[in-house]
Amino acid sequence: MNLIDFATSPMSLLPPIVALGLAIITRRVLLSLGVGILLGALLLQDFSFANSAQYIFNTVSGVIVEDGGLNMWNMSIVGFLLLLGMMTALLTLSGGTKAFAEWAQARVKSKRGSKLLAAFLGVFIFVDDYFNSLAVGAISRPVTDRFYVSRAKLAYILDSTAAPMCVLMPASSWGAYIMTIVSGILVAHGITEYSAIGAYVRIIPMNFYAVFALLMVFAVAWFQLDVGPMRKHELQAKKGHGFDNDKETDTQEAHELNEELDIKESDFGSVSDLILPILVLIGAMIVAMLFTGGQALAADGIAFNLLGAFENTDVGTSLIYGGSAGLLTAVATVVRQKLALKDVAMTMWIGARSMFGAILILFFAWSIGSVIGDMKTGAYLSSTVQGNIDIHWLPVILFLLSGFMAFATGTSWGTFGIMLPIAGDMAGATDIAMMLPMLSAVLAGSVFGDHCSPISDTTILSSTGARCNHIDHVSTQLPYALSVALVSCIGFITLGMTTSVAISFAATSAAFVVVCLILNSVSKSRMVKEA
Repeated sequence: MNLIDFATSPMSLLPPIVALGLAIITRRVLLSLGVGILLGALLLQDFSFANSAQYIFNTVSGVIVEDGGLNMWNMSIVGFLLLLGMMTALLTLSGGTKAFAEWAQARVKSKRGSKLLAAFLGVFIFVDDYFNSLAVGAISRPVTDRFYVSRAKLAYILDSTAAPMCVLMPASSWGAYIMTIVSGILVAHGITEYSAIGAYVRIIPMNFYAVFALLMVFAVAWFQLDVGPMRKHELQAKKGHGFDNDKETDTQEAHELNEELDIKESDFGSVSDLILPILVLIGAMIVAMLFTGGQALAADGIAFNLLGAFENTDVGTSLIYGGSAGLLTAVATVVRQKLALKDVAMTMWIGARSMFGAILILFFAWSIGSVIGDMKTGAYLSSTVQGNIDIHWLPVILFLLSGFMAFATGTSWGTFGIMLPIAGDMAGATDIAMMLPMLSAVLAGSVFGDHCSPISDTTILSSTGARCNHIDHVSTQLPYALSVALVSCIGFITLGMTTSVAISFAATSAAFVVVCLILNSVSKSRMVKEA
């Protein structure tokens, strides 16, 4: 089938625009992505229904089958997500999260310590944002309640560590998903000087929003930067108010998500039941990455070196090895307690089922990414940018556009699927050296929009994990998210102008310090007035 060339036509914008518009109107990401795929197929095939159906079939099957065999990269990512879902569910069943909460209650001695505990746990438990929000909330809430930390403050800590850590760490469900998209972009543009994981590692210091959102959490916890509506909630908490709303949060989405992960915890768990499987998962994954990367280096006659091994590793296989090792360790913790096999099997099914939504989004995102590539949307956008917008402004523009899209749709993953291929095509058609800065801007903007969106699943789950009113969480987190977004804009403008990671990171750091000083001044002035 011959595809119509839309490289110079504004019609190439229709599939992503329709997908975005529908997502804003309907709040249904899968439906919106599906309509975008269908519209793209019809345009590419000149509205021939038979050819369009064949094109969609080939596109979707290409996600699963490649060159006559299984698409091992994509399928290994799906397998890892299922393993991860089962493992995290077993961590709850084993009573590990409950045991850790009891352990922490006996050792944390101050209000600041309780907030830092939640922040450090949010950083440590980075394998998946769903598990992060619910598990860290369950562990930290009894401790923060004891020291009269508001539920809104806990929800902010959960939300602003979950997504940022997941997007920064390759060994997470987010990292695995992003690498699949980045890998396709690198192949499409013939980039061979670094692999998907090599690109991912290079992007980390350029993901200004994620990095500085994490730093903001620790600044807020340490210096008590209570501004905007957060100040009111902290004052109420100090008086003992706001700790009696342990019912489900006030949204249907939160109720459904909480029911989906409703698992009875064992009373015989230990702290090691939580920590050991996560450490094994991370350790096994790193060892597998070094092993498969070393094999690739040896096959090319290159001596083993650490960076080379990571850049040439088989990420998909390594994720499966790590996920399997983590799952087996989690199984061992429940077998040790002699829990009923029926309960173990049911819990594993609940865990796997909790990933079905993410996997569906993944398949749709892979498919619409192919459609956008065939429509040459990025090539058209880049042609309109050339001579009209200085290419150096593109990172900050992509950051803001991705932020708006994630805010409107409530999903970082859907935004990744639409915006990453577009950013890659724009960089490929203008200046290939801008590829990683532009991809990093999309990742950063997607997390920013996700943080601000009241319909984001991570935002809803953070409210659920903290047992906080959902709207209270959204309103109290917004000033901090906007502050970090402002800092990030300075970073992306500097990165676009200089293409230097060091200079842009330094500029962002300086802006972050200034913003923190301003927030501290506002917070202290409010305290003086209230006194």
